[in-house]
Amino acid sequence: MENQTVVQVFILQGLTNDQQLQHSLFTPFLLLYMACLLGNGAILTIVIAEPRLHTPMYFFLGNLSCLDICYATVTIPNILSGFLMEHQTISFIGCLTQLHFFHFLGSCESILLGVMAYDRYVAICNPLRYSTIMDKRACLRLAVATWTAGFFYALMHTVLTSQLWFCGPNHVLHFMCDIKPILKLACSSTALNLTLVNVVTGGIALAAFICTLLSYLYIISFLFFKFQTWQSRWKAFSTCASHLTVVALLYIPVISNYMLASASDSPEREMIITVLYSAVTPVLNPLIYSMRNQEVKACLRKILST
Repeated sequence: MENQTVVQVFILQGLTNDQQLQHSLFTPFLLLYMACLLGNGAILTIVIAEPRLHTPMYFFLGNLSCLDICYATVTIPNILSGFLMEHQTISFIGCLTQLHFFHFLGSCESILLGVMAYDRYVAICNPLRYSTIMDKRACLRLAVATWTAGFFYALMHTVLTSQLWFCGPNHVLHFMCDIKPILKLACSSTALNLTLVNVVTGGIALAAFICTLLSYLYIISFLFFKFQTWQSRWKAFSTCASHLTVVALLYIPVISNYMLASASDSPEREMIITVLYSAVTPVLNPLIYSMRNQEVKACLRKILST
């Protein structure tokens, strides 16, 4: 089949065209990226180095930190280079590669948070069977399934986008190669692509979100029947508070961007939402888990004191 792609290079608009604002935002975003690498790197190191954290909960937390590092690396350096370059260009192949990894890592994180919710459900509602249900083999299978599902989901979008014909404008109204801004530049029909973006992308986030909500509804109902005092209920539920915070920070912006978005939505709105869940959330995740988790803080102090 003959390659119909005419446009070989795309020009990314960047986060903003205001030169003064670009200079003002460069340092905060650089610090944001460094904080993401240091915070998630610290959690990943602690989970690997500390034997008492070799449990299902921290195994999945280590996976989340690894995803956050990679996810932020796909987006934040692109934002930073946009602040420094007047015209930020990217090849067609480079654009598809960036698109693939952005949706690969993002979908993995959405699915992983649902898996983590299930882990908390088993730990609280079935504590006697927890070690049997969530053994090492089960955890490994869930992690492999998460990464595999994310890869093939992103591959679907990458392959379909590569089959489109780009013959006209090559200015992408975004700071990176996301699907919707790229589809707006295609000269051929994008009906199937848009349907898959709205249905499959939003569906994955919504399904993982519903799975998470159901898990916590079971947890809350279990705590009300099992524990008689509010103090004991809150003590049991506090182990889930960090995860719920992370869930809200990721799922709500993603669902807003892919399921609740309309044709009239501005590129600026899409970019702001994308920055929120792909750049800000990966930085907040280690802070949320480390500040609310006594075991993580104790292990961190132990490592720093040696």
